[in-house]
Amino acid sequence: MSKRPDAAPSTLFDDLREVVTERAVAEQQGPWPLCGNGVILRALLLVHAALGVGLAFTVAPLGAWLVALGGAATVAVPATLAWLLLACAGGRWLRRGSPPMQMAVLAVGGAVVAAAVWALLNRASLAPPAAGGVVAPALAGASLAAMLWSSVRWRERARLPAAAAAHLADLQTRIRPHFLFNTLNTAIALVQHDPRRAEEVLEDLADLFRAALGGLDKITTLADEVELARRYLSIEQLRFGERLQVVWDLDATADKAPLPPLALQPLVENAVRHGIEASDRGGKIEIRSRRRRDRVLLSVTNTVPLNASPKPGHGIGLASVRERMRLLHDLEADVRSGVIEDGRWRVSLSIPAA
Repeated sequence: MSKRPDAAPSTLFDDLREVVTERAVAEQQGPWPLCGNGVILRALLLVHAALGVGLAFTVAPLGAWLVALGGAATVAVPATLAWLLLACAGGRWLRRGSPPMQMAVLAVGGAVVAAAVWALLNRASLAPPAAGGVVAPALAGASLAAMLWSSVRWRERARLPAAAAAHLADLQTRIRPHFLFNTLNTAIALVQHDPRRAEEVLEDLADLFRAALGGLDKITTLADEVELARRYLSIEQLRFGERLQVVWDLDATADKAPLPPLALQPLVENAVRHGIEASDRGGKIEIRSRRRRDRVLLSVTNTVPLNASPKPGHGIGLASVRERMRLLHDLEADVRSGVIEDGRWRVSLSIPAA
């Protein structure tokens, strides 16, 4: 049984104001932003773009410009990858410092790595000559490291308004009046013969609304999301009875996988709405999680009504989950949905493990 809230829940406007104005990104304890395939891809594109623009001012013919860009990339690519490797490995230590300290350390690291890579390749006659020896590569490395870190910080800050927009979309699809009325009516009916169960239903409802009205810029775990989905399904189980069959197939080693809040519950709600509510005979929902090395696979599968016309949806809930997964895990997140071989509908998530 959950604990009762110590204070009255905030209004929607107070909640959104808090989400947008608080500096949660600076305190975020999620994945270090300099790790991941998306960061590597953007870093290489940024470095090549900066080199290309800089060389365009000094090398006029296109052929000579391409040759110069290739020579510069010989140093820039391994230096960038080495810097990203060191920055990712030192993320646990770097996140303890202030943003200016992080910028300074990463810029100095960029200078040292660029100078070292240029010196090694130049000794092997693989790097182009540089005026002033290692000074030019060091300055370029520091500048590009600062630019990359600034772009990463900008992207992290962009998560706040995006989370607020996703919050509104979730509220529009999740807090449906008929679900609230059905739950309250169920609790009223239980008060007479099972007051303990009625109290549990109301507490489950309070937890769901508290999660829906909470900040979506925070990070939770798969275990917490599963608990919230269980509370939602326990309420719906009273409504549908034997029509709703739920199968949990969970891997305990995947429980700590980081997720944005309300990533699982809307998927389960869609399964109930389109797979159970739309069918006179009901159906089955299967929630499954598996850990595969450094990945966690999560799926929600529901039967599809055969002779019933499913209620059309707007896709807002799934789109919101997909967007917040992308903001949290970048290119490391994969969200797919569609009909599988046996005719059931499945939404699958693949994310990095904790």
